[in-house]
Amino acid sequence: MPLNQFIINDIRPFEVKTTVAELQEVFNQLTYSHVPIQKEGVYIGCLSETDVYCFEANQKVNDVLYAVEGFFVRKHTIWLDVLDRFAGNDANIMPVLDEKNNYLGYYQLVDIISLFNKTPFFSEPGGIIIIEKAYKDYSFSEICQILESNNVKLLGVFVSRLKKGMAQITVKIENTGLSAIFETFRRYGYTIISGHEDDTFLKTLKDRSSYLDRYLNL
Repeated sequence: MPLNQFIINDIRPFEVKTTVAELQEVFNQLTYSHVPIQKEGVYIGCLSETDVYCFEANQKVNDVLYAVEGFFVRKHTIWLDVLDRFAGNDANIMPVLDEKNNYLGYYQLVDIISLFNKTPFFSEPGGIIIIEKAYKDYSFSEICQILESNNVKLLGVFVSRLKKGMAQITVKIENTGLSAIFETFRRYGYTIISGHEDDTFLKTLKDRSSYLDRYLNL
């Protein structure tokens, strides 16, 4: 299903003449972290619930424009970039604009997470390997080459941690013996952080994701 089919448009951006008291009432009724704001019909950003409750009720949005956060995604932004934008702005709604900057609606975080849960990384059985190498030295093409040389099918790979010049990469592969793969990675200078031939690690990730889904729906 195309990602833009998840766009919700039941909330229009609030004009800058809206009072803080009105926005506080909206947040009392919703579970959203932010609400969209527009000026003369043009989207300019979002105000967070945290900020709104810090302002005087009789103030207008126009008086607190400095607190407006200008994040958004485009209609054709891929879901991984949308998820990254959610994380970077600590939000659970994400405004969507078209190429002419017209406001189309918003995504909910819970919907984007549900797409992540449906990817082969989560839905297919397999083994999980976490490897580490200097950030400047690793490459996805090299990782794929190592797996192909061991006749292993790759189900997913992402950088799961960056710290002090080191990158940790989480790899999911079809169920297979991991010993030979470990040895090959070591020959290429990778450190094996952990390896799971069953789905224990994956189950933990799913459980945490399910917990987050329930939390977002409270």
